[in-house]
Amino acid sequence: MMGNLSYRKMKKKNVVTIIGLIAFIFLSFAYLNSNYKTFYKENTSFSEEKIFIYIPTGSGIINLKKQISPFLIDTTTFFNAAKKKEYFYNIKAGKYEIKRGFSNKEIITSLRSKNIPVKVTFNNIERIQDLGSKISDLIEADSLSLLNSFFEKSFLKDNSLNEESVFAIFLPNTYEFYWNTSADQFRDKMMKYYNIYWNSSRIDKAKSYGLNPVEVSVLASIVQRETPKIDERPTISGVYYNRLKKRMKLQADPTVIYTIKLKKGFDTKIRRVLYRDLKIKSPFNTYVNKGLPPGPIYMPDLSSIESVLNLESHNYIFFVADVKRPGYHMFAKTLSKHNRNKRQYTSWLRKNKIKR
Repeated sequence: MMGNLSYRKMKKKNVVTIIGLIAFIFLSFAYLNSNYKTFYKENTSFSEEKIFIYIPTGSGIINLKKQISPFLIDTTTFFNAAKKKEYFYNIKAGKYEIKRGFSNKEIITSLRSKNIPVKVTFNNIERIQDLGSKISDLIEADSLSLLNSFFEKSFLKDNSLNEESVFAIFLPNTYEFYWNTSADQFRDKMMKYYNIYWNSSRIDKAKSYGLNPVEVSVLASIVQRETPKIDERPTISGVYYNRLKKRMKLQADPTVIYTIKLKKGFDTKIRRVLYRDLKIKSPFNTYVNKGLPPGPIYMPDLSSIESVLNLESHNYIFFVADVKRPGYHMFAKTLSKHNRNKRQYTSWLRKNKIKR
């Protein structure tokens, strides 16, 4: 009798053990399955090989959800994973790559530690306002904050600049920035590159012509607007240097065109400078004022800056467009020779009916 009772107790105990084991296996499977879905299962819903997420500075969970949800199969598992990984305590601004097939864990790892630099390229820009607009398309900072940073009084004072000459510090090139770069960070990095470019050798070259780095950039901007021909720029630089030495007015047509655009708008098309234009009062009009304008009239490229630093030594004082060689010019040492050269150009303007 006692044996049967022991047997039944043992049997009952085994059943409980088996049930417990089954429950454990079931719960373990459920946990592993849930853990797999939360962290390791593919959770992207785009067909491209990869997409980029831009997270603005100061973003919280709501903004993150707005940015990333369109690219997820299951937002619930992603936010569960992010919560468990404590990602929400430190959401970092920037540009992040999400590849097709990423799991939540891989997405979070990317968002947490793999801010991708962006290429920032700029050149052929006429005004600093246009630069601000261009840069705002490439980094997080908007154009207004960029311009406010460029024109900040303490920055200008510390670097001996003003609102016209500050344009000179932006050297056209391709740079790397993080997308979440602030306006001040962008400006300060440009100032750093400017100071690196203007090493002691270049500064000494500029001084040998009686110029400082900003003045070299101002003159280079005029030279670049005079000719697209890089090989001719040192010659034109030499002409303007000769005029400066003689304390003559530069009488540079590009400065007149810039003055007209300041007055009428920078979308104004001007193919010919008229005599009445030469009298427009503006600090940028070198037919009215002696010396250089207060700032660049264009963003000079490095070849234009180098053409001033390595200007051609000659006795030319005048030049005019050579209609037989588009883009090039005819040079003269005397006004009489210049007037003879000029006739071929004015005749060409009349023939082609170019009045403005």
